[in-house]
Amino acid sequence: MFKKMIDALKVKEIRRRLLYVLLCLIVIRVGSQIPVPGVDKSFFKNWLNNQAGDAFNFFDAFTGGSFSSMSIMALSITPYITASIIVELLTIAIPALEEMQRDGDDGRKKLTAITRYLTVGLSLFESIAMTIGFGNQGLIPDMDFVKAFTVIVALTAGSSFLMWIGEQMTEKGVGNGISMVLLINILSRVPQDLTSLYEQFVKGQTIARGALAVVIIAAIIIGMVVLVVILDGARRNIPVQYSKKTVGRRMVGGQSTHIPLKINTAGVIPIIFAASIMSFPGIIATFAGKSNSTGWFGTLLKILSESNWFDRSHPIYNIGLAIYVALVIFFAYFYTSITFNPLEVADNMKKAGGFIPGIRPGKPTSDYLTKILNYIIFIGAVGLTIIAIIPFFFNGMFGANVSFGGTSLIIIVGVVLETTTQIESMMVVRNYKGFLSE
Repeated sequence: MFKKMIDALKVKEIRRRLLYVLLCLIVIRVGSQIPVPGVDKSFFKNWLNNQAGDAFNFFDAFTGGSFSSMSIMALSITPYITASIIVELLTIAIPALEEMQRDGDDGRKKLTAITRYLTVGLSLFESIAMTIGFGNQGLIPDMDFVKAFTVIVALTAGSSFLMWIGEQMTEKGVGNGISMVLLINILSRVPQDLTSLYEQFVKGQTIARGALAVVIIAAIIIGMVVLVVILDGARRNIPVQYSKKTVGRRMVGGQSTHIPLKINTAGVIPIIFAASIMSFPGIIATFAGKSNSTGWFGTLLKILSESNWFDRSHPIYNIGLAIYVALVIFFAYFYTSITFNPLEVADNMKKAGGFIPGIRPGKPTSDYLTKILNYIIFIGAVGLTIIAIIPFFFNGMFGANVSFGGTSLIIIVGVVLETTTQIESMMVVRNYKGFLSE
């Protein structure tokens, strides 16, 4: 592996692209340390520490701590991710957008432009909401129109800049730039989390107990990474045979291939959707100043808070865990249903003269693909759920509160594998051996 990395760096084009990505990531982390003008950072950190629950923990993990430090990149790339998901969903409901999606490069460029405008709009909306919601509580000392406008412009510009630099990394670097932004933000929190685990379970213990704690922590992290790798790479290959046909005086076709269906067809999207819905009531309560409410509403907020799941003294809070699992499974089916159309795949196969051995073309093929897809979606959703709830289990049972949960690991492993595969393909073009070959 080390030799293959050296071989990759010997290729001038790959070396230039990797250096470009590295410089962009440095710029991102430097920008994440620049505070928003006119904001009281100490007040904001104290305010967050005094809040009950973890409504903003999920968001803060994706921003690499930029949100809690209230830097100009506090919104991070989340508006772009939200805009991309919205546009993708709208292509199913709006025929004009669906036509753009099918219109080759020109259509994709138009959809990209729409996504950019929507990103700026969402960034502006979130900036205004944060400025008004937090500013009135003391985030902006002596707040007036000029100070509020400055904060709104800074937050919107920071998110828009991250969108731009992510697209530049995609075009001039290696891998997907937006994914790289998420990756560096998540990785920036890992040292802090490891330090927290060390102070909580290792520091002050005897040598034997400390060593045992290190082994257990390492085994859990490695085990989760292995599960994510297995889930990410699992495929169900559907065999496809193309019949021979005469074109002019030649016989063409007759080859065998397959349709690779990923077990985790929806990726990390179901977890993001489920976590967002679970945290939404807490965010609204926080803006309304009701995050420390008592009574039935306070109990509801605790049920929806992942930090209270697996609490042995309050088993009723595990209702929230059951809701979370149901949402993950639901969104796994929902997202796959709008991104993979078995009927369209079956029609395209029929037009190309292809068929699945033992299955008639047309509707029987569509029904067969739907049946197989339902099985693998459930398996993938269960795998996602297991990976997601492992950190919740150790948090509830042992108080091991860290930011690199199942969602973060899925993103990290997925981005690393995607980038490695792209570098491998670039090396293969230049007659080099790839990273993933034996």
